[in-house]
Amino acid sequence: MTSAIIKDRPTGFSLAQYITCLNGIVWREALRFLHQRERFVSALVRPLVWLFIFAAGFRQVLGISIIPPYETYILYEVYIAPGLMAMIQLFNGMQSSLSMVYDREMGNMRTLLVSPLPRWYLLFCKLLAGTAVSLLQVYAFLLIAWLWDIEPPPIGYLTVLPALILSGLMLGALGMLISSGIKQLENFAGVMNFVIFPMFFASSALYPLWRVQEGSPMLYYVCQFNPFTHAVELIRFALYGQINWISLAVVGGCTAAFMIGAVLAYDPSRGLSRRGPAGGET
Repeated sequence: MTSAIIKDRPTGFSLAQYITCLNGIVWREALRFLHQRERFVSALVRPLVWLFIFAAGFRQVLGISIIPPYETYILYEVYIAPGLMAMIQLFNGMQSSLSMVYDREMGNMRTLLVSPLPRWYLLFCKLLAGTAVSLLQVYAFLLIAWLWDIEPPPIGYLTVLPALILSGLMLGALGMLISSGIKQLENFAGVMNFVIFPMFFASSALYPLWRVQEGSPMLYYVCQFNPFTHAVELIRFALYGQINWISLAVVGGCTAAFMIGAVLAYDPSRGLSRRGPAGGET
């Protein structure tokens, strides 16, 4: 009788259960974002400082030649806009990974990861939620940039969306992979300094790579191998209705690699379950 009951028990989960899980995680991240208004403001302050202050000073120093996808000479503010959009996603991805470290310390993340749903799906839902938040921040930045006379083609606001989603997934997966190796919040700031600033400055976000090559060929190759460079270029071309196929391949491959690494790092046989029982028991 018992074996018959076990045999008749459905295996796996239904589509509705997967959707319920996704809605719950996304809604939780959205509520957290709404309750932390300073997070939204801080996400915009960084790129706006570069746009309004640094760009004004560098405009006369860094001339921009006609390079793809641009068909004419452009202002420096126009050039750095895609890099600042990727910057928002980079900081948001690291902010999301910081929240995962906090949730793991408080027990929320541990409870989520021991649920019967597949671990990769839970992490992917968390990644989608963080990417959705970054999209809101990027489009808010684009609105302010439009008021500053940075106006890509109208269709660009739509064609850039897939590029933003893919780059947001890549940077979020990278942050998730980093968070898997951090056990305490105090260690997070140091790791951020070794990830965010090198990735941002050693890229094409602030200056064309041909200028980097003129000044330092070695740094040029570092920028070429930097995934963030390809995220910036993917956004830059998509904003003007074009596709940079090399950047698309690199960003897609890095997204898959970082996500697989995060799933493996959050495996219960490593990381989280490696800690001893609560209360210091042995």
